[in-house]
Amino acid sequence: MLKAGLIGLPSTGKSTLFRLLTSSGESATGSGRQKAQMGVARVPDTRLDRLTALFEPKKHVPATLEVTELTGHGGASALVDVSGFRDAHALLHLLRMFTDDRVPHASGSVDPLSDIRAMEDELILADLAVAERRLERIQQDRKKGKSRELDEEQRVIETCRSALEEGQALRNLSLEGDDTKRLRGFSFLSAKPQLIVLNLDEADVSDSAGAVERAGLSGALSGSGTEAVPLCAKIELEIAELPPEDRAAFLADLGLSDSGLDRVIRASYHLLGYRSFFTVGKDECRAWSIPAGTSAQEAAGEIHSDLARGFIRAEVVPCDALIARDGSHAACREHGEVRLEGKEYVVADGDVINFRFAT
Repeated sequence: MLKAGLIGLPSTGKSTLFRLLTSSGESATGSGRQKAQMGVARVPDTRLDRLTALFEPKKHVPATLEVTELTGHGGASALVDVSGFRDAHALLHLLRMFTDDRVPHASGSVDPLSDIRAMEDELILADLAVAERRLERIQQDRKKGKSRELDEEQRVIETCRSALEEGQALRNLSLEGDDTKRLRGFSFLSAKPQLIVLNLDEADVSDSAGAVERAGLSGALSGSGTEAVPLCAKIELEIAELPPEDRAAFLADLGLSDSGLDRVIRASYHLLGYRSFFTVGKDECRAWSIPAGTSAQEAAGEIHSDLARGFIRAEVVPCDALIARDGSHAACREHGEVRLEGKEYVVADGDVINFRFAT
């Protein structure tokens, strides 16, 4: 399952966005003033909806995104010890762009550029503490004996420390191959891809496309591993309270084709380079999340390890073709749209797959 950590300065609307994303289905862990709330957001996908309408299965199972929010105070340093943030594939950084007289601001006005820098500085300082602790431990371990792997790890961590000391987020650091693998065991927050969620004023929703430029954030969002999505949490709350049949009309009145929540979840997928493939049938139509470049055998393992272990072939048809043939695999075969692929086949976004395997 994809995992994301929701961060932001106080009074940005984090709790509201968390409840909206997870439909208030959160669970809390932790003690004292620090509690992590975890909930699951469903990934919207019209392709799965159309496949479900064709097959009329007993179960409709969309892909999901696990979201973690930390309540209380403590800054970014507190996130390092929370598993939901350590294991997160990406950070959702909610940025305040709405005005509210009840919400004080140090500069006396809304200043998203200052806020994004403040949060980035917190992440960098938290990571610097992690790097320094690890370097101290490496020095202790090296006294016990020489180790090439420890030497290589020290080199990479020192590179990270130098970048952090210069105020550079690790997501902008160019590391490749084994160096990237050596960092996987660390909870470096600034190394994670970051989706900036701009919480707009109601009056700005109709011109949400220009939000980044209006806020002067173009330069701040130019680095690698960073994207932005605008929404208005207040309006999203109104949309969530409407009957499903009225939501499209409400969005149309605002000049929007879809909700901001849907855009946040889809943008998270895009930022991480994830894809969806589908399995269909009368029992279940389901979307599965996989990183780009996943092989057919690896995709089978997402369903069950037995499928990967006994993998023979993957029967593949593009979902658009299957939908156009009213869900008929036989019709797709007649038109040459069904393929048999081996275990090294790289699964494409939107593939509908039936895995053949030996028991």
